[in-house]
Formats: sequence, structure tokens, C-alpha cells
Amino acid sequence: MEMSAAMLARVSFYPTLLYNVLMEKATSRNWYDRIDDNVILGALPFRSQANELITNENMKAVVSMNEDYELSMFSNDSPKWKLLGVEFLQLPTTDIFESPNQDRLYSGVEFINKFLPIDKRIKGLSTSSEPENIGTVYVHCKAGRTRSATLVGCYLMMKNGWTPEQAVTHMRARRPHILLHTMQWDALRIFHKRNVENT
Repeated sequence: MEMSAAMLARVSFYPTLLYNVLMEKATSRNWYDRIDDNVILGALPFRSQANELITNENMKAVVSMNEDYELSMFSNDSPKWKLLGVEFLQLPTTDIFESPNQDRLYSGVEFINKFLPIDKRIKGLSTSSEPENIGTVYVHCKAGRTRSATLVGCYLMMKNGWTPEQAVTHMRARRPHILLHTMQWDALRIFHKRNVENT
């Protein structure tokens, strides 16, 4: 099952990426949306968008939920982001069939936390970051709807003490086309129970 799921995700990647591009042009969907002062939730950032994001959005870091093959043709990997002075964390998760696991979700929130202003950081998480690195983190998967939305939901819950429902409502107000299935909701609820409810 795992092999066939991974193969189907790989085969569908380019057609669905093209669909995302067309939907952005034909509808009111944005390629990316600002969720709060420090986090943007978006689709795969094309190399041609990198400088715009750095300049216009004060982007200091990127979290990718993509597998390697999803980044290879159009987006940057870690060495390419580093050349632009952008920190990069990859938390590869198979599209369509997987939700990010709890360790990856926690690592992602911890990484985002390093770029928040000191007075807004989530207590108890890693805070090692140079002051000049405070800025925006771009969190993405292919479409910025499911895998990356799960991570951003976890970030919002830890930062604000929110329930999964509150986090998703906030994201939908800013990026209406996010799409969470049962497994993503389950991941959010487990994360909330482990890291918000019991702290």
C-alpha cells in the first residue's frame, strides 16, 4: 500500500501542480497567504518567486513538507536557499495519503519559533536565533492546502493556546481553500492533546 501510494503521489504531482497554477490564475486563490505577522502558508515557491518573497515579505526561512522529487524541478532545496541567506527545513511527507507525523510537526513548530520576535516566542521551545533572523517563515507543500496547513495549524495552537477548530477557522479566514481530511484533523487533535492541552 505504501509503495502504491507513493507512486500515485509522484505520478499525480505535475498534473496537480499545473492545476494549482491554473486555479490561481482563474480564481481568487492566492499562491500564498499571510497567516499572521510571522508565518505565510503557501504553495510550492518557484525559484522565480524567491527574491520577491525575501524582499517584500521579509522571508527569513522556509519549511517544506515536500519530498525531494517535488522540489527538484521548480523550487529550491537547502543549498539553493542557503545561497540566498534563507534557512530551510524539509519535513518530507507523501502527498495525498499521509499526514505529517507528530515528531515532524513538533520540529516544524520549534523551527518556526526561532524566527519569532523574542516577546512572541512559544515558551519551552528552542529559542536559539540571531536577532537579525527575526522575520517571516514560508511554510509550504505543493498547494499550501493540506500538509503545510497541518503544520501551521499546530503552530497556531501552540502559539495562541487554540483548539484545532480555532486554528483551522483562523487559517480558513486567510486561506479559504485549505483542505484537511480526517487524518489531518486527527494529527491536529493528537498534537493539541500532547502539546497544548497538557501544558
